[in-house]
Amino acid sequence: MAFYDDGSFHQATGVSRETLDKLRAYAALLEKWQRSINLVSSATLPELWRRHFADSAQLAPLIGTETSTLRCVDLGSGAGFPGLVLAIMGIGQWTLIDSDRRKLTFLQEAARITRTSVTLLPARLEQVTGLTADIVTARACASLETLLGYATPLLEPSGKALFLKGRDAAREIDEARKTWNFEVRRIPSQTDPEASIVEIRNVSST
Repeated sequence: MAFYDDGSFHQATGVSRETLDKLRAYAALLEKWQRSINLVSSATLPELWRRHFADSAQLAPLIGTETSTLRCVDLGSGAGFPGLVLAIMGIGQWTLIDSDRRKLTFLQEAARITRTSVTLLPARLEQVTGLTADIVTARACASLETLLGYATPLLEPSGKALFLKGRDAAREIDEARKTWNFEVRRIPSQTDPEASIVEIRNVSST
């Protein structure tokens, strides 16, 4: 299934019309703010629904359907991918973390116009304390080795991390194993044949 526009996204994901309208409003806001703030690569705007919305939404089945009470943390949220997309889809209770206050202002406005409840945390990832999570996500944020350093203190023992990774996923896993012990599953991306979702459980330092 190609995700060229909102229609194909709707067909592939089966989200409700109300959810689709919220995502359309989010997309329109992003395109407007992109003129003054670099939220995403401008080259990806023509493929916004595939490169960003569908890429984020593909994590939904890996989190599950009965997930309204799950505590979820998105590391380095930036423009809100994947955390805000999943929050709009009604999956989990989300904390979105980013150190860029301009991006947090955008996320605040996006959450307002889509009537989506999220917690926004202005912080550097290495300074985050006092959070616990069932799910930790990240996309285009840092190497897997570094991400595990951020995620491990947050994850509940039964929790898992879901990281969207590109063509270097296998190399990053090998590098991370020098510092961390973990269970890993690589899941092919639905939106990029060279990309993977890296699912991590049971992390401990070596």
